[in-house]
Amino acid sequence: MSKQIFGAQMSLRCCGPTFPDRTGRPCWQLYVAQTGLVSEWPTYTWPTSTEIPTVGQRRDALTELGFTPSEDAEWEWTEHVGPDYHPHPVRVLLLGAVKVRPLEGGAA
Repeated sequence: MSKQIFGAQMSLRCCGPTFPDRTGRPCWQLYVAQTGLVSEWPTYTWPTSTEIPTVGQRRDALTELGFTPSEDAEWEWTEHVGPDYHPHPVRVLLLGAVKVRPLEGGAA
């Protein structure tokens, strides 16, 4: 079993993702932080919606990216104020994070 542990994070992209394509509408995006360029990190974007993806949907997205939550890992949620440079009023953002490991023989 792989001992490598990475951090997966997800957030509601208020103005849509910039990668792989700009949508201009809110959507949830999950990525696995790794070394190297951010543009090369494994990323999953749900269709435009403000609904928080379920635990099952998050697990399926991680599997598609070649990862699984680490043993006994649980999603942790934090709030913070979004950047004030957006063209809309400042708002509270919800961020989710979980420790993950590569799947055996996975794409990661």
